[in-house]
Amino acid sequence: MIETIAPATRFRWTIIALLFVINTINYIDRSAISYAAHAIQSEFGLSASQLGLVLGAFGIGYFLTNLPGGYLADRFGTRKTFALAVLLWSIAIGWTGAAVGFVMLYSARIALGLAEGPSFPAHSHIVERWLPPNERSTAMGAALVAIPLALAVGAPLATFVIAEVGWRILFFGLAFLGLLWLPAWLWLSSDAPETSRFVNEAERTFITETRADGVSRNRGAWLSREDVRILLTNPTLLASYWSYFVFGYLLFFVMTWLPEFLRTTYYLDLKQIGWAAAVPWAAAAVSLYAIGRLSDWLLTRTGSLRLARSYPMAALHAVVALAVLPLAFVDSFSIALTGITIAVSAGLGANPIFYAIIADVVPQRAGTCMGVMNSGLAISGFLAPAITGFALDATGSFDVAFGMITFFAASSVIGLLIWHHPDKDSSHIGD
Repeated sequence: MIETIAPATRFRWTIIALLFVINTINYIDRSAISYAAHAIQSEFGLSASQLGLVLGAFGIGYFLTNLPGGYLADRFGTRKTFALAVLLWSIAIGWTGAAVGFVMLYSARIALGLAEGPSFPAHSHIVERWLPPNERSTAMGAALVAIPLALAVGAPLATFVIAEVGWRILFFGLAFLGLLWLPAWLWLSSDAPETSRFVNEAERTFITETRADGVSRNRGAWLSREDVRILLTNPTLLASYWSYFVFGYLLFFVMTWLPEFLRTTYYLDLKQIGWAAAVPWAAAAVSLYAIGRLSDWLLTRTGSLRLARSYPMAALHAVVALAVLPLAFVDSFSIALTGITIAVSAGLGANPIFYAIIADVVPQRAGTCMGVMNSGLAISGFLAPAITGFALDATGSFDVAFGMITFFAASSVIGLLIWHHPDKDSSHIGD
């Protein structure tokens, strides 16, 4: 009698689907306040500076828990860490809807940042545990595409809900979405395929047989003084950190202030703002996937990290600078929307390369390095909304904001061209 072997299950993609869904909710949660900003500002009598501080408060909390997030996932497991994070950020979103003034609103946004800080470090840990190396890039790409897709869908959805039933109902609804996801996560997820009742032996073997490679052999070891020195002085990493901060500055400006820019400059109503704001994010979803594949294709064809990583990043940030600069001088809605769309598509298009370059340069400490780099993103998440708000109070226009994005993007290009040499700066950190 011939023994038949059951085909491998594909439950790992169910885990990735759950992550995609929660990451979509995550970014709608982050951006929803920008569409409610005018209504909140009017109801509470906030100045542009105060509104900017509220919009940037998320970055404060996010900075504080971003670095510890990876440790929590490693120490207590991703199942518990993610569940606790989603529970807390759902409460924080509901707290936003219940706010009665500036202080409560500000504290609710800080709480949201604190709760969401562990999400992406935990996500990276899950991808490493649940997928073999040749599938991790695809999974990470799916997770990153969730960002612009969430913002593209969230813009018209949020503005519709606000226009029809009010901004408070929007935040209560978002809290419910997060809580609705939790039971599915607790039922289906586990910290690794080895402990999942939904994974058969064939799939478990497929996932784990390639996991014990050279990159993971030192995982869990304490950082040495030499590790820290490399992470904080490697020229390629430093150029990457700054460029990622620049990306974050653009991202958080558009996420928080684009609706108000469209309302005050081109007199769009709320629903028109929702559809207009969806355009840049939809375009960015396409560019993010395409540029990530292009970078890998260039590496395969040339074998040069400089050609495959550094030059595309520099070119994309040059596009950002050139696309944003005219916005301070034009008075055409179509030109402004085109410029913003090009800038957002280029800025987010470089995002997969940032993840790749860390794995290329310091594979043994990729998680720690990502924590350092993402902390810069968190800082930009506070600075971009806050500086824009103070500049609006001082000048009454968005010209300063566009000028700063142009300057930052140009400085990123210079830094990448001069200091970003991943082929020679690759390190055996952690060996």
